[in-house]
Amino acid sequence: MDSEQHAAFSSSAASISRQVGGKFTAYDEYISGKNIELIPDKRIVQDWRAVDWPADYYSRITFELEPVAEGTRLVFTHADVPDGTEDEFTQGWIDNYWEPMKKYFKN
Repeated sequence: MDSEQHAAFSSSAASISRQVGGKFTAYDEYISGKNIELIPDKRIVQDWRAVDWPADYYSRITFELEPVAEGTRLVFTHADVPDGTEDEFTQGWIDNYWEPMKKYFKN
């Protein structure tokens, strides 16, 4: 939920509202959407889309944050991606989010 940190770990432009109903873009506007639910330190729900998806087609992503002894566990879901893109987006999250975030937050 931080535009500058997102841009730093992704090496691309990001603009992220911290308000329910606020909009966001990431990866040089390849991704866009709207914040649906924001519960600090617990839950983020966003309607999310890629620029090359059918017009007005949105999926839903949910980030659940759970405290654990080692820090925080992230439980993530991405529902309703266009049929046939499930594998592409599963790998995309790994390559474009989880791996870069691990490197960024280790420093």
